[in-house]
Amino acid sequence: MKNVLIDTNIYSLAMRGDKNITAALRKIDQIGFSVISIGELFSGFKGGSCEQENKNELNIFLDSPRVIVFSVDPATAEFYAEILNNLKDKGTPIPTNDIWIAASAFQNGFKLFSKDKHFSFIPGLVHFTETV
Repeated sequence: MKNVLIDTNIYSLAMRGDKNITAALRKIDQIGFSVISIGELFSGFKGGSCEQENKNELNIFLDSPRVIVFSVDPATAEFYAEILNNLKDKGTPIPTNDIWIAASAFQNGFKLFSKDKHFSFIPGLVHFTETV
């Protein structure tokens, strides 16, 4: 698999040693990661007892040559608005952060790997929940 953006939950499962997730990640040529996911992780780190250790581990992951961090810009906001309005029209809301993550996947032409099944409500998004 060439280009896949991973959701926060995939990163977390990999760091917990989930063998299926780590095997799937090894097959990806370029791993996209949203700055939104970094914010979610930092929030979780602050609530735990190993904040600095977790940040160090994240930095090692982000420094990998296969990992690309996607920031949010006006183009991302356009994708976000389109996704949000489509979800509202269909009556299928999903968490705001996940809409931003999906917007990053669309903007950059990446598939999405997440355990969250609600991403299937987004038309056109190529989304995997089990394996890549």
